[in-house]
Parts: sequence; structure tokens; C-alpha cells
Amino acid sequence: MEKQHKTEEQEINLLELLHVVVKRKMLIFKICGLAIVTSVIYSLLLPNIYSSTARVLPPQKEGGGGLSALLGQAGGLAAFAASGGVTGGSDLYVGILKSRSVSDAVIRRPDISPGFFGKTQEEARNLVSSAVRIQAGKDGIISITAEDKDAKRSALLANAFVKELGETTVRLNLSKASTERIFLEKRLNMVKNDLQAAEDALKAFSQANKVVQVDAQAKASIEGIARLKGELASKEVQLAVIRTKQTEESPDVKATVSAIKQLKGELEAISGSGGNGGGIPSLGNVPGVSLEYTRKLRELKTQEAVFEQLTKQYEVAKINEAKDSSSFQVLDEAVVPMKKSGPKRSQIVMTSAIVALFISLVAIFIQESMSRMCDDDRKLLESIKRLAFCLK
Repeated sequence: MEKQHKTEEQEINLLELLHVVVKRKMLIFKICGLAIVTSVIYSLLLPNIYSSTARVLPPQKEGGGGLSALLGQAGGLAAFAASGGVTGGSDLYVGILKSRSVSDAVIRRPDISPGFFGKTQEEARNLVSSAVRIQAGKDGIISITAEDKDAKRSALLANAFVKELGETTVRLNLSKASTERIFLEKRLNMVKNDLQAAEDALKAFSQANKVVQVDAQAKASIEGIARLKGELASKEVQLAVIRTKQTEESPDVKATVSAIKQLKGELEAISGSGGNGGGIPSLGNVPGVSLEYTRKLRELKTQEAVFEQLTKQYEVAKINEAKDSSSFQVLDEAVVPMKKSGPKRSQIVMTSAIVALFISLVAIFIQESMSRMCDDDRKLLESIKRLAFCLK
């Protein structure tokens, strides 16, 4: 019975807890009041923060119609060039926005740089990184949110990132387009000279030999060889362009090399002396003067086919270089915010009050527990204090 009585006394009594709270309510009021006053003063001293957001939509994949279909008719390299440029998804554009080059360009802008006066480049870069949030939503739209003590400056900062994104993508695309255009221009000039030489050679041979009329089968053979050589030249130029961007192990390089080998095989079959041209006699069977005339006419047709292919591709390269390569769309420009986004002063005060209430409750229960300690426990506590503060 005595043991059961002691157990009941040790059970927690809610009324006793309430009694302790009421008994020491002044300590609770003092701690909570001090915390509330301190948090109010602190929150009032904090500067207002303003947020401004700009939203951009990355370029979407183009369909098969319109300009893409037209460029597809210009040959393999034309279609390859038309598909170039910075046209990745949202992650690519987020990566560009977070790059060091874009941040440095924003910092150097005349309307932004005065805010970083006296700061090193690294310090300014860190401030920009902490002040600007860049994220892509599930819908693919990229949000650029800038925070600053100045409402106008927050909008300037967000819009500066949008402008630098556009300039960076245009610069990257134009660099690629210019490389392709210069390469094709050099190749086209070489083909022009070869075409002129072929025309002059055929003209001189015809005048010297009172040219004979080539029969229909020889013409078919010539036209077939010219077409194949035109396609071969186009594939070789395409391979040269691809090799400037990819390794020999890439699928595009391997596929193009395979296509070139196949075209060369067809050329050997149709222009050899075995006569296996499928109803069209090989050029080795055309006798005498007609043979030489056929060869020169074949060279002329070949150069014309190559010239036609390269001209189409050159025009595509000029179009790509001239057009605006940055095709992302600005959905919302950042505007000057009318209301602050922070600090949330009421939330700061409420959080401080809740924390202070919890601390005060712990404190009064500790005090109550110490006041009810027996003499032996008090002596033990004093001994613990002496040991704790003793240096030896």
C-alpha cells in the first residue's frame, strides 16, 4: 500500500502543472514580453526587400512544315545546318543563366555596376548569385526572380539577366553559322573555278573535233555519274562540317562515311569498263572521240551538280547567319514591385513569441523542481556545481 501511494504521488497531475504555470506567470510574461519587444525592434530595423520576376519560354521543337521543309529539300547539309543553334530545353538555358560569363556581363552593365562599387569581382558575383533565383517549372517556363532593397533595381537586375541570355545565345549561334558560311564560301569558290575550267575544256574540244552527237545511252550514263558525283561532293562537305563538331566515333560521322563509301561504289560500277551498268553501257565502251567528249561532258555535268548543291547550302548558311538565332520568347518582363516581399515582420514576432513561451515554460518547471528538492539533492547539486567549475 505504501509503495502504491508513492507511485500515485509521482504521477503527473495536470492541475499541479497548471498551478505551477499560474504561480510563475510573471516570469512567463517577462520572458515573452522581452522577446516580443526585441523581435519587433529587430524586424523594424531590417530593410524592406523587393522581388521582381521575369519569365521566358525556351524555343520549342519546330514542326515539319514551313522553312524547315523548304530547307530539307536543299540536301543533307542544308537540313543539318538548319537544325543547328542553341535550341536545347529549359535546363540548357538555366545553365547559361547561371554561368559565370552571364553574371559578369550583368555586373558590368552601366545600370547595375554602381550597386557593386567597392566590391571585388568575386564578391559582386556572390552577391548576384544570392540575390537572383533561376528555376525552370514543369511547364518549361524559366523564372528569373531578383531581390533587392531597391524596388527599381530588382526589376533592372531580372531584366538584365534576360537581355544577357538573349545576347549570349545570339553570339553562340552566330559563331556557329559564320563558321559554316565561311567554310561553304571557300568550297564554292573552288567549285566555280573547276566548273569554268570544265566549260572551257569542253568548248575547246568541241571546236577542235567538230563534236559528235552522243547517243541517249551515253547521255544517261553521263547524267547518272554527274548526279552521283554531286551527291558525293555534298556528303563530303557535310562530313567535313560534322567533323568540326564531333569525333570520328559519333554516329553522324560513321553514317556519313558509310554513305560516301556507298556512293563511291556506285560510281565505280557505272563508270568502269565491265559494262555492268544495268542497261547503261560503261564509258569504256564509247569509242574514239565520243569517249573523250563524254568524259569532258561528264566532268561539266558533275561540276554543275556540285555547284548547285553547294549554292543551296551556302544560301541556307547565309540565312542562318542573318536571322535572329535567339528564338526564346519573353513572356513577362520584370516590373517594379509596388509591395515589399520581405522581411515578414509579423512572422518574425510570432516565431519569437512561441520560442520565448517554450523557453519560459521550461524555465519555470526547472525552478519549481529545484524549489522542491530535498536537502540531500541540494547538497548533491552544489557538489556538481563545484566540480563543474573546478579547474583541477
